[in-house]
Amino acid sequence: MSSSAGSTVVVTGATGNVGTSVVRLLSQDPGVASVRGLARRMPQWSPPGTEWSAVDLASDRADLAERFAGADAVVHLAWAFQPTHDPAATWRTNVLGSIQVFEAVAAAGVPVLVHASSVGAYSPGPKDHAVDESWPTHGWPDAAYCREKAYLERTLDVFERDHPEVRVVRMRPAFLFKRESASEQRRIFGGRFLPGPLARPELLPLLPDVPGLRVQALHTDDAAEAYRLAVRSATARGAFNLAADPPLDAAVLGELLGARPVRLPRTAARSAVAAAWKLRLLPASPHLFDAVLRLPLMDCTRAHQELGWRPRWTATEVLEEFLEGLQRGSGLDTAPLRGRKVG
Repeated sequence: MSSSAGSTVVVTGATGNVGTSVVRLLSQDPGVASVRGLARRMPQWSPPGTEWSAVDLASDRADLAERFAGADAVVHLAWAFQPTHDPAATWRTNVLGSIQVFEAVAAAGVPVLVHASSVGAYSPGPKDHAVDESWPTHGWPDAAYCREKAYLERTLDVFERDHPEVRVVRMRPAFLFKRESASEQRRIFGGRFLPGPLARPELLPLLPDVPGLRVQALHTDDAAEAYRLAVRSATARGAFNLAADPPLDAAVLGELLGARPVRLPRTAARSAVAAAWKLRLLPASPHLFDAVLRLPLMDCTRAHQELGWRPRWTATEVLEEFLEGLQRGSGLDTAPLRGRKVG
């Protein structure tokens, strides 16, 4: 596909954090003639060369094969993080909906499928050195997000066996942030009523230092560039880790925020998260917290070498931009990203 002019790319979940960045970059690519964005709710935002369709992957009547007809690639990003208290609902959208996408790709004869996997698909791993894409992808079984991402890795194993004519790429990014996603991610993980202006360094003199809380981050636009490169490549297939340096832990965050790290036992931190989640004060579940403490650090050499991909933002620059977005209630004119401060 790298040499074909006028290609058509379908993007599911096109109005979210990653989708808006992928759609924008594809619309700017001279080798892409049109982008078909699929989302549950139609946006006001629409880059040149983009057309929109309202599609709910939780429905059995999405008619995806018809929507994929004539496409040169499908980028599958659609994902529901909530309700965390109802894992059957997220399974219906994330797993059964994704299987619908995979089946429709084959039925429509689409030659390229780029799927949004995640660092969350990985089995527990080291925090002191990075692992490559061969690390097991069995997830953390107690967390719905990880179970779903890991299950889809196995589903794609079978799909690739049965459909060798489709070039399948699995992106495994770290935590993705950008200024425009701040309001959405505050609502998803912190709750509707968590005030964004509280994310100010001067209001955080102390920073909890929880054992195992060392993770990687990446600017969403950098991840989107990797997706674009994978779509435009003629040969890229398989899994690609995506992350920026440095890994984020209490020491790095403390220096960034001017806060003093204070050791907090893992059990105390988890108990606080669990209590807030059970009272429905916090959307992020304690099961996801458990998973984050066990995620491995990722080696991104393969993406560097085979895609020619390099992140433009460091992880600390990403976090600075995101915190600024939190304070300002930043967003974008799509239903998931619409900017809000509180409520």
